Formats: sequence, C-alpha cells, structure tokens
Amino acid sequence: MPAQGVAMSTTLLSDLGADLPLIAAPMAGGPSTPALVTAAARTGGLGFLAGGYKTAQALAGQIHTTRVEGVPFGVNLFVPNRLPVSREEYRRYARKMQTEADHYGLTLPEEPVEDDDHWTDKIDLLTASPVPWVSFTFGIPDRGVVSALRRAGSTVLQCVTSATEARRAADAGVDALIVQAPAAGGHSATLTPERLPEQISLPDLISDVRRAVALPLIATGGITTAADVKGALGAGAQAAMVGTVLLRTHESGASAPHKAALVDPAFPTTVVTRAFTGRPARALRNHFTDRYDPVAPGGYPALHHLTGPLRKAAAAAADTQLIHLWAGTGHRQAKAESAAATFARLAEHL
Repeated sequence: MPAQGVAMSTTLLSDLGADLPLIAAPMAGGPSTPALVTAAARTGGLGFLAGGYKTAQALAGQIHTTRVEGVPFGVNLFVPNRLPVSREEYRRYARKMQTEADHYGLTLPEEPVEDDDHWTDKIDLLTASPVPWVSFTFGIPDRGVVSALRRAGSTVLQCVTSATEARRAADAGVDALIVQAPAAGGHSATLTPERLPEQISLPDLISDVRRAVALPLIATGGITTAADVKGALGAGAQAAMVGTVLLRTHESGASAPHKAALVDPAFPTTVVTRAFTGRPARALRNHFTDRYDPVAPGGYPALHHLTGPLRKAAAAAADTQLIHLWAGTGHRQAKAESAAATFARLAEHL
C-alpha cells in the first residue's frame, strides 16, 4: 500500500501529468539547467529552473529551451529581502579577503551593491508568459504578485523554514508550501537571515507545518536516499524535492571542481556559513569558510556581489578552497550518473 504522501501527491502533481512525487530543486548559479529540469519531468516528476542571479532575458531563454521540450516545469525566484550591511563592516570584510583577491589580480567592489535581482522584470516575464509553477524563496511576495501569477494560470509555491513562516505564506494566498529543513544545501530559505533556523528534522518540521496550515506541502532539505523520500512522504508531504543528490548528474550544470569535491575525502563535512553571500548557506567546509565565516558580517546581497569575482576566479582555477561548494548533509550520496538513474534510486520504495 503506498505511503500517505504518495497517494496524496496526485492532488498537487497530477494536473501536470506528473505521477512520481519527486521534484528537482532550483539551484541558482548554474546547476539547474533546462536539461536537468527536462530529465526530471521525463522520469515522471517535475523540475524547477532557478531564476536567481539571472536577468529576465537570460531566464526567458531557459524557459523557452525547456518549454520546447513539451514538459511541465516550475521557475523559482528570489524575493528581495535585503539584509543591510554598514559601509564600515563591508569595507572591513573586503580588506580581510583582499589577500585572496590579490592572488588572482582582482579588485573587489569598494561599495556595497544592494540590488533586487531584476525582480520586477522577472515578475513581468512570468505574468506575460506563464509557466505551470512559480516558487519563491528568501521572502514572501505581496498578495498582488501572488494574485497576478495565479490569474495567469501558475500554481504559486512559497519556501518556508518554520510553522510561523508557513502561516505568513498562507496569509499571502499561495497555493502550496515548500518546507525546507536545516540539512539543505545552499542558501537557507529563512525569512529572517540574521537568525539561523531552528535545528529540527525534516519529518518533525513537516508535522509542525501541517498543524499550522492546511496547504499542500513539498518536503526538502537533506533528502538523498529512498528512505529519506519515504520518510518525508510518510510525514505528510505530497512530494520530495531534491537538490544536492542531483549535483553530480550528467545534466547538472555544477562546475567540475564542485562535482569532484562532493566525493573528495578532503571535504568530509558541511557547515552553515555567511562568508560567501552574507546569508546563511550550507557548504562543504573549506579554507574560505574556516577563515572568513568567523569575521563575516550579515549582509545580503552586498556580500554576494563582493565575493562574486573571487569565487568565479577560483572556480576557473579549480581552487576548491575558495569556491562556494554548496552541499547538503547527504552530499556523499550524489553520484555521477543520469538524472533518471538518480530519480530511480530515490523512488525505489515508492
């Protein structure tokens, strides 16, 4: 007999023709490609394009590439939710990492950049050219944005990290929630980045959110095995969203150094750090996290723009001690295989 979550998944996914309760998470910065999203859909699940750190034009290109494949998919956007940093703190931090920048002949930005990641342009794009699903992270859009997307025909989802955030999202009128546990790789979706989310298991978090709201739930954060998927669905989620376990797949756009580091014995553990972007994010522990996390101020997106040139140069040089190696706690489960093979492993007990 199927787990409760498997039986319930039809209520959220079946309208899109998806019969497998597995979703490829949006991973900004390169890993989430149209090929990965297409592969997820063709296995019977669903995939999300990552709209973060892209112009509306670049996102439109990826939407077009995916749309011509004739598969359902979603798009994720970062909601502007700035964590301001003082000019003094910013410059102090920049001075500390200038030694690393000097190694690559870089001049780091002298002033904080506080942009909104092309927010209005992307909302205009998605209302004019709707996609089946739109999800949000870092903040909750206002009711007007949610209503406009729903009128355009999109199902609107909000990523949350607590029951309190779930209530706020429900009040904004979203259709469903993506519930992220602390074990997730990459950025925490917390609405209050100055504070780390409570340490809680994914099944317990799903239970807390289910008691708080009546919306359909998708579970994410630390899901890398078939047992993890079964546990999330058994806790009441209608689907499991996975990211880290897909990073080494053939369709992933993660860099070669990032893929290699996920299974390198030199990187056995992950840490939650603000050192790279000024927002808490889980990454493989390396020189950068060890040296700069203790002195990093909160400050997003200013620190993201500050460290960006250094991270790009380090990635080009395969310098894994300076790269933001985003990874969840189950990163050793990521395998060099097709996305379809990964999905088949995760669906083993369904």
